[in-house]
Amino acid sequence: MENFFKLKEHGTDVKTEVIAGLTTFMTMAYILAVNPSILGATGMDTGAIFTATALASAIGSFCMALFANLPFVLSAGMGLNAYFAYTVVLGMGYSWEVALTAVFVEGIIFIILSLTNVREAIFNAIPASLKVAVSVGIGLFITFIGLQNAHIVVDGSTLVGLFSFNGSVKAGTFQSEGITVVLALIGLLITAFLVIKNVKGNILLGILITWVLGIICQLTGLYVPNAEAGFYSLIPSGIISAPASVAPTLFKMDFSAIASLNFVVVVFAFLFVDIFDTLGTLIGCATKANMLDKEGKLPGIKGALMADAVGTTVGACLGTSTITTFVESSSGIAEGGRTGLTSIVSGLLFILALFFSPIFLAIPSFATAPALIVVGFFMMQSVAKINWSDMLEAIPAFICIFAMPFMYSISEGISFGVISFVVLNAVAGKAKKITPLMWVLAVLFILKYIFL
Repeated sequence: MENFFKLKEHGTDVKTEVIAGLTTFMTMAYILAVNPSILGATGMDTGAIFTATALASAIGSFCMALFANLPFVLSAGMGLNAYFAYTVVLGMGYSWEVALTAVFVEGIIFIILSLTNVREAIFNAIPASLKVAVSVGIGLFITFIGLQNAHIVVDGSTLVGLFSFNGSVKAGTFQSEGITVVLALIGLLITAFLVIKNVKGNILLGILITWVLGIICQLTGLYVPNAEAGFYSLIPSGIISAPASVAPTLFKMDFSAIASLNFVVVVFAFLFVDIFDTLGTLIGCATKANMLDKEGKLPGIKGALMADAVGTTVGACLGTSTITTFVESSSGIAEGGRTGLTSIVSGLLFILALFFSPIFLAIPSFATAPALIVVGFFMMQSVAKINWSDMLEAIPAFICIFAMPFMYSISEGISFGVISFVVLNAVAGKAKKITPLMWVLAVLFILKYIFL
């Protein structure tokens, strides 16, 4: 492993990488429960989706390790799966087989783009200040996701608001929802304390301790599961289960609509979001881990992008939506993960999940939420690298940062950051700072908002 992954060269060891891989998996294991639920709305077999998601995640993560030796883990992208189910199938009226075809075509196009260095060129063209801003924006974004997952932040008259404990007591939901919010807040403090004390594996320990506290609450009657409201038993229903067959979704693509204009638009939408979500995640996580070289480039990025493309293509064949690099990879990086061994460990756990699904599906979102919030804290620290005295650097960076959490999209943050950088520098007479590719990206982003 030392020879293949070059652990010493990257300042890590096997134990650190294993903990990092386990931590990343724990923070993103929810996808195994959420993805079948979302895609199942299209009429797809949920058991087959579970198996396809686990297998595609493992294959994509293995490719990341083999092609790039980077600690990034892949799975079915949130947002992209919702677009697949609710927009393409339920909204536009396409069958799920046609939607899988769009994902497959997207994957093939990605492979070609990765071979021709287009995606790598886009990564390298983004200015250093925006790269830092992407890292900070992702930090705020995943913090917001963590707060939502824990129900600390909920819908309200002001779009979002703080969870009302008094309201939950009056509504009789405190023993299902309210207590989980309390547990998430306790878990956040526990995880923060472990970080302050520099305990090895602090984020993973925080997840496990919070989960165990939840189990104790369930055993003592403080927490009462309510499946109809989305609050399930915290105690695994078993240990081992046989994997569901992937046959109902395997190679079920339908190419009959491939020549239509709407199909092209669907493929482009998948392409656009995946390209910039993946680039954003790579930029953000690599910046936080100090993996970028002096020129702001990421060694091994070509292999990383190829892993993403292969994962998407294989995922479509198996029967799941677009496979992309997960922002939760930052949790493993925060634990010290620096090589592809982290990805291998997470990938193996996805395979194990096929046989131990009752355990992994019992991990509650309120237990992983503190991990996301703490990782957001780590990623926010990069904000000090932005030159706030240079307004032409600072303002686009700020726009990029706030756009990600407030617009709930990494790709939108990059879009707004690039457009504002190009426009502001152009009107300020600093057009020489703008590379040709940044001009092209800005125009494409503007056209996207006009026509899509």
